[in-house]
Amino acid sequence: MKKQDTRNKKQKGLILDRDAKILRLVAKPIPQKDIGTKKLGDIIAKMKKAVRAEEDGVAIAAPQIGASLRMFVVKGGILPRHPVDQVFINPEMIKASKKKHKVEEGCLSVRYLYGAVDRHEKATITAYDEKGAKKTFGASGLLAQIFQHEIDHLEGVLFTDKAENVRDLPPEKGS
Repeated sequence: MKKQDTRNKKQKGLILDRDAKILRLVAKPIPQKDIGTKKLGDIIAKMKKAVRAEEDGVAIAAPQIGASLRMFVVKGGILPRHPVDQVFINPEMIKASKKKHKVEEGCLSVRYLYGAVDRHEKATITAYDEKGAKKTFGASGLLAQIFQHEIDHLEGVLFTDKAENVRDLPPEKGS
């Protein structure tokens, strides 16, 4: 039996570690009839709780809490125009800028590794919200990066698969 890293277990609580097989699967689309159900609402609540428990967390995909579903949550307050948590169900990238840049990334499932990832500067997605309304979201900067990172999770890809100069930067003791 493989020994677990208890440091990661304690710090992440609900969030699965990078070794979890579900993180390498392509997540399943959510049937439209399931949007708004108690079952899906419970999963969304668990995702919100998990990302809110992490001081440095900005978003989380459903596979990170053990649900192989095409959905992610962006934590409210990360961006000034988005004070509440936002839910993105069955997101699809419909447009991305040709221009890319290297951005620093980390991941709640890949503690405490960080590296530079080549991301599109702008991204547009369509997704359903938790009430079932289909919307289009255009983003640049951090939100565009989040969209790409979380959609990668839904495809079974971790940022470390794409990152350069990956390094381990655990928090300093006492902080």
